[in-house]
Amino acid sequence: MSTSSNTPDAPLDRAAWLATVAGLSGSLVGIGLSRFAYTPLIPPLIEAHWFSAADAVSLGATNFAGYLAGALLGRAMARRLGNRTALRLMMLVATATFFACAFPLSLGWYSVWRFLSGLSGGAIMVLAATTILPHIQPTRRGFVSGMVFLGLGLGIAASGTLVPELLHYGLRATWIGLGVLAFVLTAVSWFGWPSGNPPQADAAAPVAIASREKISLRLLYVQYAANALGIVPAMVLLVNYIALGLGWGSTLGARFWVLYGLAAIAGPVLNGSVVDRLGAARAYRVGLIAQIAATGIMVATANVFALSLATIIFGIFTPGMVTLALGRIHEILPHDHNAQRAAWSNATTAFALFQMLGGYFYAWLFAHTEGDYTLIFLIATASMVFALMVNLADAWRERRGEQAVANPAD
Repeated sequence: MSTSSNTPDAPLDRAAWLATVAGLSGSLVGIGLSRFAYTPLIPPLIEAHWFSAADAVSLGATNFAGYLAGALLGRAMARRLGNRTALRLMMLVATATFFACAFPLSLGWYSVWRFLSGLSGGAIMVLAATTILPHIQPTRRGFVSGMVFLGLGLGIAASGTLVPELLHYGLRATWIGLGVLAFVLTAVSWFGWPSGNPPQADAAAPVAIASREKISLRLLYVQYAANALGIVPAMVLLVNYIALGLGWGSTLGARFWVLYGLAAIAGPVLNGSVVDRLGAARAYRVGLIAQIAATGIMVATANVFALSLATIIFGIFTPGMVTLALGRIHEILPHDHNAQRAAWSNATTAFALFQMLGGYFYAWLFAHTEGDYTLIFLIATASMVFALMVNLADAWRERRGEQAVANPAD
């Protein structure tokens, strides 16, 4: 696959556009639909007596466990099969899970397919951007990265609009309809994934990572993990909370999910603008503060306008924090693409681990507190506050380091 011209701001060539569309399709199928389409389906699954409330929430956590496995195994799959083949295989697996979930043979059957759904999403998250971006000229990588992660928001919006329409034909038809959409997107992306190794011009010699940079990376992993623990309730329980917790019905719950999805579409662009103005570290801090406000709203009020605002914030930063975390890694390691890829894999694994732990913990808490949403969102708020404290500690440490360099005599 050839790269675009090295001229600054030159348009992407055909191969680059095909790769971008493939990346967007991958994140849309593997995460946008595979994970987020399940959230508005939880109330119908319960109401149709396919599963109990506790089991339906637990199946969401099983998807998180698969996501962790995919994040851990993604790079190994790519080494064994090649990035292109691994990505194609994962999209086929994700597509198959939709058709399998149309048949609720047992809880065990569903658990296996929800796990595989998560596994494909985790592998795609680790591999998609790092497969595509080395083939894109540096001046266009920010745009392409945003387009790839845009698939998350499009998936949320699509699930919020398609699922209610498909549900008119029944749960089985809904799963099959999502499977058909995933199959079409898999076909669209099939020849777009780059083949071969990245261009040699991008394969810079490894740069030794200083101890200060290592500390910054580790603190970022902690922030990203705590962020995962804080965002899980909105990702899994938002529709259930609106529809059943507040008793406002599945239709209004689906509308909140559409609002969440529309905000998620805007998230990568908005966060990219903030990064340009403030830098990734400060932009990440802004994201944490906004999410603290959103989770606090979920605890404090049941006002429809306040909950709408909180939903918009959640939507903006669900994919937005992915963009900010990747931007922060590039900020810490600006010259070593290999180190950036390794750090991104580590960050994704940390996020996936605490997303899984949070999913199972919240499912257990949901089952043993008779659906105490307030407690769940309170714990999510505390997780976000902890992440912010770590962010502030890292900023203070960096300022001290800069002062020490500027005033060595001190």
